[in-house]
This record gives sequence, structure tokens and C-alpha cells, in this order.
Amino acid sequence: MMSERISVKEVIQIYKIEDHFLNELISSDLLHPETENSTTYIVYEELHHLERFANWHYDLEINLPGIEIIHKLLNQLEDLRHENRRLSEIAGKLSSWEDAEF
Repeated sequence: MMSERISVKEVIQIYKIEDHFLNELISSDLLHPETENSTTYIVYEELHHLERFANWHYDLEINLPGIEIIHKLLNQLEDLRHENRRLSEIAGKLSSWEDAEF
């Protein structure tokens, strides 16, 4: 099954970003392109990340190391939210803390 995707060339034209910026995002492992027949594609699921990175870079003038740090921190925050939700669900099912198995 082939995922829906858009070529890097089209991404650069549509989002009006510089090709070296996109290449830096890929080199930094912030985006994970697919290559087929010498054409590199960005999968649609990653476009929201690309839009966010481009906004941070062009609108807020955040450099690539800053983008990497912000992205990492936001991912950690999301992981903590999921863990908090999971623990809250467990706590809600317990009649007392002695029943907890962490």
C-alpha cells in the first residue's frame, strides 16, 4: 500500500520554502521522506510538521537547533500527557492506593 505523498519539488513551490531548509529538516531527522525513481516525497502525515517548522523558522526566525529542541520538548510534553491520562484512568479504577501496581 502506497501512502499519499507529495514531491519535495512541489512542497518547495507550494509552501514557498527554501530547498536547503527542507534538506536541513530531513538531515536532522525531523522529516522522513520516501524516495522512488529518483524522486523524493514527503508523506501527507508529515505535512503538519513541515508547516509548523516553516512557521517557526520563517515567521518566528527560529534556527534549526531551536526547532529541534522545541520539537523534542513538545513530543516529551505529549508523552507526559498520555502517561498522565493513563495513570489517571488507573487511579480512577482503584478502590485504594494499596491496590496499585506500578
